[in-house]
Amino acid sequence: MPSSRRFRPSQSTIMYTNAVYYPSQTVYSGLTPAHLNYSCINLVYYAFARVSDTGHVFLGDEYVDVNMTCDGARGALGSLLHLKQQHPHLQVVVSIGGSECASTFACVAANPAYRDNFARSALGLIEASGVDGVDISWTFPMDEQQAADFASLLAQVRMYLGEDNYYLTATMAAGKESLRMFDLPSIASYVDLINLAAYDYYGFWSATSGHHAQLYAVGKDETSGASSVQYLMSHGVPSKKILLGIPLYGRSFVGPSTTGPNQQFTAYAGSEGGTFEYHSLPRPGTHEHVNKRVVGAQCVGGDGGFVSYDNPETVREKGEFARQKSLAGLFYWNAPYDTRDSKRSLVATGFRALHGA
Repeated sequence: MPSSRRFRPSQSTIMYTNAVYYPSQTVYSGLTPAHLNYSCINLVYYAFARVSDTGHVFLGDEYVDVNMTCDGARGALGSLLHLKQQHPHLQVVVSIGGSECASTFACVAANPAYRDNFARSALGLIEASGVDGVDISWTFPMDEQQAADFASLLAQVRMYLGEDNYYLTATMAAGKESLRMFDLPSIASYVDLINLAAYDYYGFWSATSGHHAQLYAVGKDETSGASSVQYLMSHGVPSKKILLGIPLYGRSFVGPSTTGPNQQFTAYAGSEGGTFEYHSLPRPGTHEHVNKRVVGAQCVGGDGGFVSYDNPETVREKGEFARQKSLAGLFYWNAPYDTRDSKRSLVATGFRALHGA
């Protein structure tokens, strides 16, 4: 049966949101939704549903989502809905989009008829599946026109979902250069949460190495989580609508003399454009170090070169930052990359930090 309310933190003993993205394809590796630790998770973004060229929303992998046997239920979505019954605090939101849908989003959001298709079919997906809402993961609008279209798309979805029936959230890139394109007060009025993607500041595309998820910046022109949060709050976004994003992966920078941030590099190691999943960090034969000034962890050497990532110490700092700024909480991309070791788990560490444990 469809959910009939949006999550209200004041109605729960959980004061902060600790959210994770769960990519549906993870099921193929055997890590089903039942493997997640719901004692420290109260919101799951199920990723991804897709978008057609005319704006219709559809499941990304119908076999995995609703047909295959998963944790004794029909599909991974069915598993999550069953887990909701076991964990009354748990909310499940379908995330629509991802990087594969970036160009499609641009076309759909620019067309009023296609926006209407999108909003109607998003509501239909919620009602048919029984989830608590949708997350719009357009990564990312590239100019001011797309930013305006993004706001129009959110307005249309909110109109169909109603004010108090279902969750509507949106992912936004950190950094003033990106955020300044948007009508932030309007967006804040449409959504329940903004998932601030406070990572990927540096990577294989950047001129130099760097801490890709630093909370604080050394240079005035560097992007950081703190400066992005401050920009949102100073431009009409209530702090209680901001989730600070934490990456469950590191980014690699390899070069003859690449041993830290702000250095030239010539290659990268790992997979997916130079990444290592968090559970494999630090790399074998390396020592983990935390840069306390920027709040970023790193390891150097082995098979990864200089690898920038978050660890329990940096996540504790980010959780405390979220508390100090009265943010809604934290979110993590993505849950399967975390470690099963409770002492090093970033999701568990973040939950404890948010709740003062």
